Amino acid sequence: MKRFGIVALMLLLAGAGFSQEEKKIQLRGYVKNMQTLLFFNDAFPNVSTGQLRDTFFQDNLLHNRLNFTWFANKHLTVKTEIRNRIFYGEWIKANPGFAAQVSDANNDYFDLSVLVLDRPAFVVHSMVDRLYLEYVFDKWEIRVGRQRINWGIGNVWNPNDLFNAFAFTDFDYEERPGADALRVKYYTGFASSIEGVVTAASRLREATLAGLWRFNASSYDFQLLLGRYGDEWVWGGGWAGNLGNAGFKGEFTHFKNAFAGTLGVDYTFSGGTYLNGGYLYNSSGSTRSDISGLFGFELSARNLYPYRHAVFSQVTHPLHPLVNGFVAIIYSPVRVHPLFLNPGITWSIATNWDLDGIGQFVFQRQAGYQSPIQALFLRFKYSF
Repeated sequence: MKRFGIVALMLLLAGAGFSQEEKKIQLRGYVKNMQTLLFFNDAFPNVSTGQLRDTFFQDNLLHNRLNFTWFANKHLTVKTEIRNRIFYGEWIKANPGFAAQVSDANNDYFDLSVLVLDRPAFVVHSMVDRLYLEYVFDKWEIRVGRQRINWGIGNVWNPNDLFNAFAFTDFDYEERPGADALRVKYYTGFASSIEGVVTAASRLREATLAGLWRFNASSYDFQLLLGRYGDEWVWGGGWAGNLGNAGFKGEFTHFKNAFAGTLGVDYTFSGGTYLNGGYLYNSSGSTRSDISGLFGFELSARNLYPYRHAVFSQVTHPLHPLVNGFVAIIYSPVRVHPLFLNPGITWSIATNWDLDGIGQFVFQRQAGYQSPIQALFLRFKYSF
């Protein structure tokens, strides 16, 4: 069976909590409340006239994360991390399939999620997105279970990340998805290692099986990968180093009928201002899709963005020792010239307390670059 009981997992954690050696148990996490305002221009029909009209939705997300770590001994660690989320508001009510989308998202081979409550405007969902054993001995590191396998190098897009593809626009999932897999890593030196991963699957041809070699040369960190991605062979690589005082990163992956590659440069000025720029070539991306492609494409390592070309730029500036402002832009030079604009401000209110204001706006060339969709987010977070 692919579904495991969340109740059983919670009982296991509770039992661990009564250990005689409390110092071996660590609990961390956070509680977040995010208010969302969504504006759609000429997107929904008027009930009485049938004509398209501007529509406004207000939503709320209450999000709790519990990160349990059990240091069984100097070699063995057990990690369990659980997301508990409560969604409620008008957008959920307007989307009858919302609960199913939430339940399916970010699960892997095993279904470690529970849809606790599904009401027209109220959804409660829990999911275990980390659950693994880690054994470390000498130069060996072995993990089995749901884990984050981070093979990416770039700051925005990661073609080398075969196991846990993520979208830049999903800013509220800092931990990023996990994969149900076995990972074996051997450190060949201070800055070099060999790593092999196989994901859980019903049949071997449905699994992802790949190896990664990391090494350092000429002040650069390099990596090479080779593997089987479902029913196709893949190979790729990447690097990270410096061009003068600027960081320089890149990675690429070649699939059977697709290629994805990215370059990135970032620089931090003495006053703290941070600049980040990058480019993505995605052969699986469209050159003709309209702006709806930003929300309807199927994310994977071979399709990291809905368009064939994308240019990214971001500037972050400290407005105050406790306040940072930023703006990020993604532009695609394709037929409709889609533009994604992402401004925001972060404020560290006090120790473990943060407040963020974030905007997401999309534009396309038709109608003089008017924006059909705008989203505003106000997020309050307490970490423990």
